[in-house]
Amino acid sequence: MNRITVGVLAAMLGASAAQAVVVGAGNSGTSWLAYMNVSELPSNGGAFVFGNSWGIADLNTSFNDGAETMTFSPNTIGDPNPFWYTPAGGPGAAGNKIMEANAYYESTGLYNGQTVTFEGTVLSNTFTAAHSAIIFVKDFAPDYSSVVTSQIALTAGAFSVSLNTINDPARHIQWGIQVTGVNVWFTDTAPFGTAVISTAAIPAPGALAALGLSGLIATRRRRG
Repeated sequence: MNRITVGVLAAMLGASAAQAVVVGAGNSGTSWLAYMNVSELPSNGGAFVFGNSWGIADLNTSFNDGAETMTFSPNTIGDPNPFWYTPAGGPGAAGNKIMEANAYYESTGLYNGQTVTFEGTVLSNTFTAAHSAIIFVKDFAPDYSSVVTSQIALTAGAFSVSLNTINDPARHIQWGIQVTGVNVWFTDTAPFGTAVISTAAIPAPGALAALGLSGLIATRRRRG
């Protein structure tokens, strides 16, 4: 069963419950989206280079559905072009870009005007100082030109991050994990550490469990 559990669904439970919703991470069968933003190294000025949608596996993430875990590894790319690595790609090469990998869910028109809380468990985080990781809830303008964000550092243990979203059904609500850092050749990632989160379902309130409403989400693929 897909494991995004929606804590409150106003259409089913009435207006009094419409002010809050709890969402969680899910396994490989759920609607994870991915977006990568690429910038120059700070030593090269740090300018934004490009951003576009990627496949979730291309963010160097992996699922173990049996163990109900999702693992995030340092950002990597297999292209040996000097655009990406110095002097060129290969074992031991130095990364030449900062990669901001966003793994997330997106809802448009469903949770607007509510307090959206993303809850779950970080099982471990061994990333070195070369990479940072955050947990976020974001509220994007209809054209993605601006965003309101609530975020916390990804640290081991239970987490909960909430955002009071704007009451506009055209806005896009996202929640997920962001890993930022220098790109690493794919054979060299182990010393840089990993982060592991639980993809187990959040226990639903009794009314939702009775209605069998886990797994409800609306998604669109856009910027993380």
